[in-house]
Amino acid sequence: MKKRNGVDNAAESLAQVRRIYAEVDARPIERSCMRVKECCHFRLTGRTPYLTRGEALVAAKALRGTGRKGLPATANGMCPLLEVASGNCLIYKDRPFGCRTHFCAAAGGPYARREVADLIQQLEKIDADLGGSGASALPHAIGEALKQLR
Repeated sequence: MKKRNGVDNAAESLAQVRRIYAEVDARPIERSCMRVKECCHFRLTGRTPYLTRGEALVAAKALRGTGRKGLPATANGMCPLLEVASGNCLIYKDRPFGCRTHFCAAAGGPYARREVADLIQQLEKIDADLGGSGASALPHAIGEALKQLR
């Protein structure tokens, strides 16, 4: 990670990612996540969220906060962040941007890119500041972030 004045800027970057999440949640875009969880079954939907390095670090820290050291293996194509017993997201409060703005019809469909383009650009800037090379699929991104946290 890049240093700013000799100080690790990861904490500042993670705080920026969380502010972006708060901003998208506060926008007056008609949405209502009903936690149907179909969107969390990547094989079923054919879609997997992509995370920037900052998002992956936020997710990895949240996952560690649950007492887990790694992503659970999933063979059925569901998100590895879903708890098998309950089907609930292990890190819902810190879920990635794509999970907040996803395509779920029950929640109101996808956000139009023009509604969140400014936030995507901010996430991309944070990714670059952290030495990232662009977004990658959720399991890979979080797996790499977990290695970085060791």
